[in-house]
Amino acid sequence: MKFNVSSSKLFAQLQAVSRVIMAKNSLAILEDVLFDLQGNVLTLTASDGETTIRTSLEVENAQGEGKVASGAKLLLDTLKEFSEQPLSFEIDEQNFGVNITSSNGTYSFVGVAGQEYPEMPAEEDDVNRFSMPAQTLLDAINKTIFCTADDELRPVMNGILFDLNEQQLTMVATDAHRLVRYINYTIKGVTPQSFILPKKPATILRAILGKEEDEAVIRFGQKNARFLFGRTEIVCRQIEGRFPNYNAVIPQNNQNEVTVDRQTIVNACKRVAVFANSGTSLLKLALSENCIKISAQDIDFSTSAEETIACNYSGTPMAIGFKAPFFIEILQAVSSNDVLIRLADPARAGLILPSEEQEGQELLMLLMPMLLND
Repeated sequence: MKFNVSSSKLFAQLQAVSRVIMAKNSLAILEDVLFDLQGNVLTLTASDGETTIRTSLEVENAQGEGKVASGAKLLLDTLKEFSEQPLSFEIDEQNFGVNITSSNGTYSFVGVAGQEYPEMPAEEDDVNRFSMPAQTLLDAINKTIFCTADDELRPVMNGILFDLNEQQLTMVATDAHRLVRYINYTIKGVTPQSFILPKKPATILRAILGKEEDEAVIRFGQKNARFLFGRTEIVCRQIEGRFPNYNAVIPQNNQNEVTVDRQTIVNACKRVAVFANSGTSLLKLALSENCIKISAQDIDFSTSAEETIACNYSGTPMAIGFKAPFFIEILQAVSSNDVLIRLADPARAGLILPSEEQEGQELLMLLMPMLLND
């Protein structure tokens, strides 16, 4: 079979699907990308056994039909060195030899029979379906994925919960130290349903949704979740198990409330955190009327730092400690100019919220405090 294709378009699609390929695979063929030519449409498929990505693009001067699996790394390393130009592919259907002809040369290698490549999981019979704008899905993943865990003992915390009911879509992630809950009231289901999306396919979606402008369709059954947008389809195995009752851990009576410019507190925390103990990364926030004193120290190396920034604070004076990377990452996930911090006491979780919510959305983040020695 033969076809001509733009080098840059093929490279972009190969980059997208190859994100799923691992450095070490249980099957050697999973290091390959499957090429499937049907008419003038070339479909590319890659998989790691748990997650499969498929996308397609138009080609020119297509002759014949068929499938061949070719090494992803070899193709990517070759294509990235080309300037934009048409490439001619010729594939021998007998020995699966692949010849690529450019304006200046010819490149040859041997592929594998496409029939040996694992099939994409078939759609289940009892499937739930909903859709949302691709950019809304990207925004929701960006606001939740950083709180996912890497916990072999509690795998349900290693992904993002999609919890759909008749009123809203709720997406939740937690690593037991922090929690984020994103609600979108414009996306509704027919009956309450949920699934847990693993971190790896969530990361892949985050990487390739940026240029999508259409709707993303999400279909899920008991085992797999399927995401369709543009000419791309991602199918992944869900995480099995019951997600923690996230609403039960969100405090309702944090009466001490701070409003502060988000970028000001982020920059101050980053500077002060440099002087924190490398083992604990403890930041101390001392709150009083109209100011926050942020401090950190490392007794072992005799280093310390403190900054005072302006804020609006209504509550009793108090001091609370947070792990610097966690606190900064949560603050950076807020999209509003000002951030709202609600606290009860130094031993109970703090809530971080945007001062202004986006229309039809609600974002809440929770961070457990660290013990202060003084």
